[in-house]
Amino acid sequence: MPEKKKKILVVLGSPRKNGNSTILARRIADGAKDNGAEVKEIFLQSLKIAACSGCNACQESSSAKCVIKDDMQKIYPDLEDADAFILATPVYWCSMSAQLKTFIDRTYPLVDMKNFTSAFTGKKIALAISYADPDVLTSGTMNIIRTFQDILSFSKGECIGVIHGSAYAAGDIKADKKLLDAAYETGKKF
Repeated sequence: MPEKKKKILVVLGSPRKNGNSTILARRIADGAKDNGAEVKEIFLQSLKIAACSGCNACQESSSAKCVIKDDMQKIYPDLEDADAFILATPVYWCSMSAQLKTFIDRTYPLVDMKNFTSAFTGKKIALAISYADPDVLTSGTMNIIRTFQDILSFSKGECIGVIHGSAYAAGDIKADKKLLDAAYETGKKF
């Protein structure tokens, strides 16, 4: 029996459809596809996803779901079905984009607080981060990395790579061949 293809969900958190973090995420996805994975991409900017209201209705019973009826409802099945994730964001004000943070917050209905699990439990995750500041520390990139370390520690997910690089204008990251090669190799780890 042939091995089941890994399903990888690429979550693009940039408001720019072809921004630098998207380019990095797609390069990671190329490596995964060339290694036999099935890849699905979600461009968050094109969706209507409201912020979590903190109502906690999703945690009231094991069958409860998010009460906010928006485009996130279409994403929940993809989150549960995915074997792995590529999460992409530019650095905005020393942190991840609002689009990606809102998405992460809205995965709360998939959190089991008794067992400390989430949509990311037991799954491989790669991060793609771009920033304009040439320094990884002053740009805020480390804040994003640290946040995801905490998320994955809580949910027992596995980070297989953090691909990050400095570029200002959309597409500038394409000039960094070494970084694009590293992104591709990270994708082959899925």
